[in-house]
Parts: sequence; C-alpha cells; structure tokens
Amino acid sequence: MRTSRRTLLGQSLALPLSLGLAPWLSLRSAKANAEPQSLAIVMNSGEASVSVIDMTSRAVIRTLPTMREPSHWALSPDRSKLYIADASGNALFIVDPRTGTSLGHKKIADPYQLGFTPDRRYLVINALRINYVDIYRADDLTLAKRFSPGEMPSHLDFSPDSRWSFNSMQESSTLVSFDLQTMTIRWKSRLGSTPAGVLWHNGKVLVCVMGADHVAEVDPVTGAVLRRIKTGIGPHNLFLTPDRKTLYVTNRVGGSLAALDAATLELRRTYPLHAGGPDDLSIAPDGKVWVTLRFREQVGVLDPDTGHYDTIDVGRSPHGIFLSTQLSHPGYVSAELL
Repeated sequence: MRTSRRTLLGQSLALPLSLGLAPWLSLRSAKANAEPQSLAIVMNSGEASVSVIDMTSRAVIRTLPTMREPSHWALSPDRSKLYIADASGNALFIVDPRTGTSLGHKKIADPYQLGFTPDRRYLVINALRINYVDIYRADDLTLAKRFSPGEMPSHLDFSPDSRWSFNSMQESSTLVSFDLQTMTIRWKSRLGSTPAGVLWHNGKVLVCVMGADHVAEVDPVTGAVLRRIKTGIGPHNLFLTPDRKTLYVTNRVGGSLAALDAATLELRRTYPLHAGGPDDLSIAPDGKVWVTLRFREQVGVLDPDTGHYDTIDVGRSPHGIFLSTQLSHPGYVSAELL
C-alpha cells in the first residue's frame, strides 16, 4: 500500500493514501481541542509593545503593539480580559489572557497602576502623570470618583472587604487610604522617599520604600508605621506566593530579589540578579519565578532552590508580567497575589 508522508507537530507521520484525509483531519481537530499553551504576557514600557512568550519553549511567539507605555495589568472579574494600563497612551489595552491576542483598547485617562476591588465593584486606577486616583465602576468602566491626593500615584492594594484602598504617592512620599463606601480620604501617612509597591498582608499594609532599603509595615486603621523590614537597596514591589509561605520583594535599584518568611517577615534569602533592575514577577506552577528585568530588556526565570536563572529577551524596559497559568488559581487574582 502506498503511503504519503506529512509532518505534524514536528514529527514525520506515514499516512495511508487509501484512507484519504480522515486521519489528518482528526489529528488537526484533536490539536485544536487541546489545552491552550501556557503564556507569559510581558509589558514593555520602553517601546510600546507586549511580548507574548510560550512558557514551554521560552520563545517569544508574538509581539503586540500598544499605544505608548504599557506598564501594569488587571484581570477582569470574569477572567475574559486582561486590562493593560498604557499610561501616556491614555488607554487600557485589552488582551485575551488565554491566547495572548489583542481585543482592542478603551480610552482611559493616564492609567499606570490599576486593580479591581475584591468585591468586583470598582476598578481603581492610579494616574501617575496627571496626579489623580480615579475610581471606575467595574461593570461599565464609567468614572465614579476622582481624587487629587498627592504627586505621582504609584501602586495600590485593598482591604479584603473592599472598603479601603491604599495608594502610594511617589513624589509626595506618602501612603494615602481611601474609603470606597463614602468616597473620602481616610488618612495620609508619610513613609519616606519614593514609596512604591503596596500589599495588604496579615491585617497590615506593606509598602516598598524605593528611595531607601526597606519595606514599611503600616497600621491600616491609623496609618502609623509599625516597623521597617530591610530587604535591599531600592525595593520596588512585593508579591505573595500561592502557598502563602514566601513574600518576594524586588530590589530594583540593588538588582536583587529578597525572599521573606511570609509569617514573620524575616529575610530568608537574597537572590542576585546582576543589576537587572527586577520589577514585577509571577510564579509558574513548577515553582519558577518569572521576573521582569527593566534594565536588561529581559525576563528572568529563576529556580528559587538553586538560585540559577535563565533569561529571555523581550522589549525595552519590561515592566508588568502576567502568566496565563494564574487563570487556574481560585478566588481573587491580582498582580501581587500570585
């Protein structure tokens, strides 16, 4: 019996010609119905693009153009859209989080950092360039309230009951808390030079003080600083692992990643990243840490057991990173709660 050779998924297959196309079509159908590939979606702030990486091959499979300056992301409450803040482009760039393909954009004033409240009622946006904190209704993205609380609103997080928002003001050296029920400012707390990443953790608020070498632990009721935890030079952002055992802090200026005990906040280990300017990160199902390296135009993939990391070339100034594997996590998903 004569055969014809076809290549499928990198393998050479011998298909009987007498069987026609049925086996080939069946295999194509199985391929189409297979699980989607795991993707890393990286926001390149320095070149108005998003790199989409196949996490298995670690190859960039497509590059999506944005407006001007993509930075951070928020997953829509129904998990069907990944909203990417494009600050000076005055837009939310929308991506399918499962396929890494573009779904268009929506005009929004200067979105830099953003997050949906845990109750899915509001989308809060820090407009860093124009000094606003904007509260949008999550269902239709209409503006509900605008605050002018300080200079360069940077990062944010919420109390678990969604009543309070905590927003860092980089140029004002403050953390500001908002009551999202009354739409009023609760307090302003002066923390030190250039506060950045914010995370609600174990009933307290943690804030990276990027102009120094530590994370401030803040009382969410009064705004008082309870203690300062040294992590390295220029801490920028902080991330809790899915098992809630480790808290990672990216020391962007010092070029390292600090691993804290999530229960005690004691420094357990520091990973040197060779002046890469680590910024944001996420954790893959195999435990590898995927971290953007702002100063090297790369993403690092770190093995936290050995300290070894590989790199993937992306665009200029890679900033935020989303892994499609986060879609399998139950409950509330944010950039800092991995």
